[in-house]
This record gives sequence, C-alpha cells and structure tokens, in this order.
Amino acid sequence: MARRPVAKPKPVEPPRAWQRMLSGRRLDLLNPSPLDIEIEDIAQGLSRVARWNGQTEGDWAFTVAQHSLVVDALVGQLKPLWPASWRLATLLHDGAEYVLGDLITPFKSQIGRTYRELEHRLLGAIHLRFGLPATLPQPVTLAIKRADKIAAYFEATRLAGFGEAEALRFFGRPGRIAVPDLRPLAPAEAMARFLARFRVLQEALE
Repeated sequence: MARRPVAKPKPVEPPRAWQRMLSGRRLDLLNPSPLDIEIEDIAQGLSRVARWNGQTEGDWAFTVAQHSLVVDALVGQLKPLWPASWRLATLLHDGAEYVLGDLITPFKSQIGRTYRELEHRLLGAIHLRFGLPATLPQPVTLAIKRADKIAAYFEATRLAGFGEAEALRFFGRPGRIAVPDLRPLAPAEAMARFLARFRVLQEALE
C-alpha cells in the first residue's frame, strides 16, 4: 500500500512588527530606521494622542503635540541661550509616543524595561532622522525633564483635577516661571502649530 506523502508544515511567519503610516512608510517597531520616520507622521500621531488618558477639562483632549509645544516654551524660559538643536530635541522629547502612545507614569513603571527599551530605540531613530545625536548629553536630558515636570505640574492642577499639594508631591515646585497657555486645541490646530515650530527650528539648523 502506497504511503501518503507527508505534508510539510507551513513556515511560521513572525508576528507583524511594523506599522504603516499615512506617509506610506512602514516603520519597524522593533528596529526602527531613521529613513522610515517623517515629521508629518509624528505630528499626525502626537496631535491625536491624549495626555492624562484624556482625563482633562475642555472640549478637546490636551494632546502630546500641544504638551510638546508647552515644554519647548518652558525650556525657552529656563535655557534662553540654548541652540536650535537642543530646542528641537525638546520639541521631539515625546516623539516616540506617535507610535507607542502616551502611557501614564504609574503604568510605565508596571510594564517596566521592555517599554522603556522600545521608547529609547525609537526616540534615538527620531533624533538621527533630524540631525540630532541618538543619545542626548545628560545636561540636556535633565533640563528637558525639568521642563517636562513643570509642564506636568501646570497640566495636573489646571486641567487634570489635581490639588496643589498633590501635584507638588508628584512633580515638584515649578518655581518662578510664567504659566503656559494650556487651552486644549483641536487636533488639526495642534498639528499645525507643532509642524510650524518644527520648521522654524529646522531652518535655524540649516
């Protein structure tokens, strides 16, 4: 009796690890290439990602694109002599969130190292795409983080329902600094302002 041919197992395809962007780029999430990163895709994503999981006052969500502009404005007060390169790094400090989303800090701490590694890898690719070092000098990183915490304090107390004492405990005292404009913008407006600021900084670098 003739033996039946043994069926060869179908090759197992690895899980899809890329995302198609509106620009047409395919961004590999595990090994992102600077060549697959476009500022329009970043602005598109960040203008639709809500800070504080959307738990903010106003007709619109307060987006990461708008937060990035606020942090840039605060760095302008803290470091008025900074070159355009570090201001661009400030504008892009949450750039990875156009793909990864904005996870609140307590959730990030639970997810742990894997998320941080993905975030660091993608942000490094974003930096390289726009002429910045993949890893910023520590003083630059620390100054951006300081401005980021100040922004978080003002957002928390004016938009997200935090009391002042609670915000001081989590984000620290903002010091003598002008309060930024925190009126939530429509996504299209936030995207337009983000792109406009990016182009100003990019021209200053050329």
